[in-house]
Amino acid sequence: MTQITLSELPQTLQTLINQAKKTGEPLTITENGIPLAIISPIKKKSLLQTLSTLEPLDEDFADADIDAGLLPLDNIDF
Repeated sequence: MTQITLSELPQTLQTLINQAKKTGEPLTITENGIPLAIISPIKKKSLLQTLSTLEPLDEDFADADIDAGLLPLDNIDF
């Protein structure tokens, strides 16, 4: 899929895309009255929606020594 930045588009198209982004409504491009393409703003998912799509981890972290290889923190002054 080809990707370009918004600034690479002509100003008229930038304005129309910004309007679609602001309203949330798709923009239909027609040729001779026939729909040719649709520009639709991507709806961002909430963090909860994103997390709900993740698969559960099968790893057991309780058995792993997460401090292995780290320097001791006994003599550190803050």
